[in-house]
Amino acid sequence: MTCLGALVFADKHSRQSSTSGDSTKVQADSLSLAYEDLFSMPYNIMQDYNLTVQHLDISNNMFSRNLQFLSEFDNLRSVNLDHNKIDDITTFPNMPNLELLWLNHNCIKNLYPFIKNLHRSVPNLKYLSLMGNEAAPSYLNGGDFYDYLRYRMYVLSWFPHLVHLDDRIVNEQQLLQAKKLFRRSLIDDFAVVPECIKDLHNKIAVYSKPLSSDKQRVLSRTNFIV
Repeated sequence: MTCLGALVFADKHSRQSSTSGDSTKVQADSLSLAYEDLFSMPYNIMQDYNLTVQHLDISNNMFSRNLQFLSEFDNLRSVNLDHNKIDDITTFPNMPNLELLWLNHNCIKNLYPFIKNLHRSVPNLKYLSLMGNEAAPSYLNGGDFYDYLRYRMYVLSWFPHLVHLDDRIVNEQQLLQAKKLFRRSLIDDFAVVPECIKDLHNKIAVYSKPLSSDKQRVLSRTNFIV
């Protein structure tokens, strides 16, 4: 991992001129800008590294709804955005090749519309982690087992290519169960449907708790270890 903290941000905003001609850094496929108090991506970084960087660590900064710069990195495969200011309204640019996205400990409170928008932008994720967000229930933030299970099933229903969600492996049985529990109707595919109707439809789907008999059936068909 090439860490440019000391080199790029000697004054917190600009690189030392001595690094501009360093071809070894320009060719780096991994770049870390963690802990730099960033709320936007410096233009010279995008200019120098947009063609080579595949793994980008911008954790522990202040990025929020200004993520369009990610589209400038043509070959991104993984992005670490842990401990930033990502919230429900944050949208990502189209990145069909992104495989790993870490969003732990951000400000995501509701799954909808965040997960739906995320799927539109990064549909082929294999690794996703949302731990430490209010939208990802766990015993640590007051959620119970059924809250956690419903959250996990809902996310998997949108991302069928996931092999790892949060701290647990995803298997084929879980993906099939998620598809059965959260069947998305055609309403999700028609842009002409008013957004208010879409919102109501999805909120009902996510937050309607199953009856006790349904809970037992869900448990019997899954093999989660909590």
